Amino acid sequence: MSFSGLVLSGGRGSRMGGVDKGLVLWRGTPMAEQVCRQLRPLVCEVLVSCNRNQEQYSAFATHTLGDALSDYPGPLAGIVVGLRAMRGSHLLVLPCDLPAISSTLLEDLLALSRQHPDRPVVVRQGAHLQPLVCVLPRTLKEAVEMAWDQGERSPNRLWQALQAVELPCAEDDPQLINVNSAAVLAAALTP
Repeated sequence: MSFSGLVLSGGRGSRMGGVDKGLVLWRGTPMAEQVCRQLRPLVCEVLVSCNRNQEQYSAFATHTLGDALSDYPGPLAGIVVGLRAMRGSHLLVLPCDLPAISSTLLEDLLALSRQHPDRPVVVRQGAHLQPLVCVLPRTLKEAVEMAWDQGERSPNRLWQALQAVELPCAEDDPQLINVNSAAVLAAALTP
């Protein structure tokens, strides 16, 4: 097994005031760059799905990818493009707004994926799935594309339909703080 990494940073950033969320600074570094740093030692390549500022993202990614459709079609669109572009046998997917994610959690996710190489592996945080923190085997590319073509836009529903294996994490796990608004960013950076 070999792993490609995909950082999803292609959204509107509407809860962040319309700014490109992946480029918002987290302790002096763009959030997406911090996520890429955590991925780099674990994967053969780091892909960033972004729909603007590709030049800035290319400074810390192996390749940048844009959605095939315009108007920010959602994270599943970025995942479809990532599955098409990846070199590895499996795609480790992370959103750009989890800058506190640890390499330990990522290693646990990859280990579980090695135990279940033909199924999606996704983080469960307490009672809720974190569908954008997952590992997808390349062998599911056609199933994901077919679901997309049939109108599916929810990674959560799709991973459940594909019988995802879950990695449990605590509800209050600080490394899974989703920094998707200015208020959450300010609270997370307050000592």
